Amino acid sequence: MIVLITITTQSGEFKVEKNTTLEQILSMERMDFLYPVTLGLVNNNLRELSYELEEDSFVNWIDITDPDGRRTYMRSLTFLFIRALEELLPGAVTKIQHSLSNGFFCEVEYEEKLNVDDVQKIELRMREFVDSNEKIIRFRVPKEEAINIYKKQNREGKLNLLKYKNTSTVHLYRCGWLEDYFYGYMVPSTAMLHTFSLRLYNDGIVLLGPDIKEPHKVSRFIHQPKLFKIYKEAKRWAKIINLPNAASLNILVENNNHPEIIRLAEAYHEKKICDIADMIKKDSEKGKIILIAGPSSSGKTSFAQRLKLQLMVNGLSPVSLSVDDYFVNRDITPLDEYGEKDYESIYAIDLKTFNEDIEKLILGYEVNLPSFNFKTGTREYFEEKKISIEENQPLIIEGIHALNPILTQSIPDGNKFKIYISALTQLNLDEHNKIPTTDLRLIRRIVRDYHHRSYSASSTLSMWQSVNRGERKNIFPYQENADIMFNSALIYELAVLKKHVVPLLEDIKEDDPVFREAKRLLKFLQYFVDINDESDIINTSLLREFIGGSKLVH
Repeated sequence: MIVLITITTQSGEFKVEKNTTLEQILSMERMDFLYPVTLGLVNNNLRELSYELEEDSFVNWIDITDPDGRRTYMRSLTFLFIRALEELLPGAVTKIQHSLSNGFFCEVEYEEKLNVDDVQKIELRMREFVDSNEKIIRFRVPKEEAINIYKKQNREGKLNLLKYKNTSTVHLYRCGWLEDYFYGYMVPSTAMLHTFSLRLYNDGIVLLGPDIKEPHKVSRFIHQPKLFKIYKEAKRWAKIINLPNAASLNILVENNNHPEIIRLAEAYHEKKICDIADMIKKDSEKGKIILIAGPSSSGKTSFAQRLKLQLMVNGLSPVSLSVDDYFVNRDITPLDEYGEKDYESIYAIDLKTFNEDIEKLILGYEVNLPSFNFKTGTREYFEEKKISIEENQPLIIEGIHALNPILTQSIPDGNKFKIYISALTQLNLDEHNKIPTTDLRLIRRIVRDYHHRSYSASSTLSMWQSVNRGERKNIFPYQENADIMFNSALIYELAVLKKHVVPLLEDIKEDDPVFREAKRLLKFLQYFVDINDESDIINTSLLREFIGGSKLVH
């Protein structure tokens, strides 16, 4: 007997047979989609297009302009890349290392050095897969069978991590001969993956997908040597201490050997901050103005305080200044493209007054610094905020626009020491699944917002896309302007943050618009073993800014 169910989408209702796939329903849609649809949201649960519907459902389509849709596209593209590379370069080992230049940097271990011809052949092979419309098939196997598959493929990272998956079966994906495990959904067909390119870069390959702003185009490659260097340094350090992936960290925690790693990671941070302080001391002219910028939850505040201490050790007497105190009055705040007040715009700052004050301070004059009253939305002045600085008093300025030349346009570059800080995690889940730096920062922010600002996880998650848009516009374009980059990620921190964030994510209800993002993060965090004892984490650690107990940030 044929059983019919009712499916409601943006364009109307469909009566279909039970077990009809989302892909089949998508083909019935009476609307044109501007960009490729990669997923369906079924009753607020994220489902891939091969998902079979068994009951009446509401379906919203997710395309590549949505973060989940983009992740699915890039994950599928990575699968295609691995297959093409390993077919053309037998014996090669591919590792998807980290984000770079709007794409993924892929490290390739091979008996010969890669060249441009190799990369062109790999891209051509990928396009052959796309043209032949090969199926990407999801199938379920017992965990033991998946373990045997990875033993044969010699994929140690995947093998070790599978034991932390809390189910008896595993979903694998197959495309041609390649069977692999990825931590998230795939598209059902290679024909959907036509927007991409490859580029040879530093003995590896950068995999570029659709541009975020113009998804019908391939992302433009941007040379980012400073960012690449800091990533490379992080990966090298993780390799030195033999912690390349989540499973290796878990083994340490299970054997109660993590306290040493905590102390080592904190000592590493301290050494880097000391080195930066020494650089500033050595070049006193360039160190007159110290500019610190970085995306949300990168640990800027704790870093600035620790740097201040190290500068004092070096005989300097730094003074801090807040860019936020130079906001224009709320009634003249510029508007964004949606007609809303854009508080993250560079022009939300009184640039003229800010530059005049900095110039006067450098020249030795006394300046009455403003204080922005966030309740009234106006700038105020108080007698006690009059300051002047002497020769040994560098000025520390921290803010999202600190590396934007417009902010300090009247200050000579020779007087500015520019620092970019971000949390660039050293760990990967395994060889083919990187940990996005934005996920680490998001988890940090959820924990901090709850503990220190009384915000729910739902509130933080609902704001995150807007925060990311602001970062792409106001921070990331200027990161290569930095004189030095500081990586604030601590190799052990996800094992600590997990117990703080999981209960907050689990409180989010299924009808909440951010439920799918909470569910994604919970699935990701299942692969980490908790560090419950936090006594080894020093009270000046950058992590304390988020989990509490900081002696630097209140």
